[in-house]
Amino acid sequence: MERWLIAGLGNPGPEYAGNRHNAGFMVLDELAARAGGRFKAHKSRAEVCETRAAILAKPLTYMNLSGGPVKALSDFYKIGPERLIVVHDELDVPYGALRAKLGGGDNGHNGLKSITKVLGTRDYLRVRFGIGRPPGRMDAAGFVLRDFATAERKDLPFLVDRAADVVESLMARGLEATQNEYHRADLHISGPPR
Repeated sequence: MERWLIAGLGNPGPEYAGNRHNAGFMVLDELAARAGGRFKAHKSRAEVCETRAAILAKPLTYMNLSGGPVKALSDFYKIGPERLIVVHDELDVPYGALRAKLGGGDNGHNGLKSITKVLGTRDYLRVRFGIGRPPGRMDAAGFVLRDFATAERKDLPFLVDRAADVVESLMARGLEATQNEYHRADLHISGPPR
């Protein structure tokens, strides 16, 4: 069976662990726990957990250099971009929503920018973990490096779990079926469904 490469984006180190920018790492931890696997250091400058269906990877180079480890793992395991799923935080998706997509721009996300540049293609799957826009005039860069707010943390385990479901659905059923199921089922935290 051909395996997938699942890259969760984040920044290494305990000081970043609860940041919005580390949503990708959180989802990968859930996927590893489901598979009963553990992350181990890999020469590609990533932590890797090998499962039957996928290579789970957390690049340890900081967000803006994520492409290097992703390319090294892609080469090492001989997995092309058509079997790559990148899990990342997304400012343009409201908190509580998850989106799966193929290709597209990077929306200013430095991790995606790095991966696209190094791979030479935008055509890889993404699971976009909605974090919403910063309040007021807060700088987006500062916002993503802050921990989830207290109110958000209440729903965070559920969302991480759902994002892991989206990744598993992409591997098993493909993009269209995943979008049909998960794009309608947003968690509406504030107020009634829109």
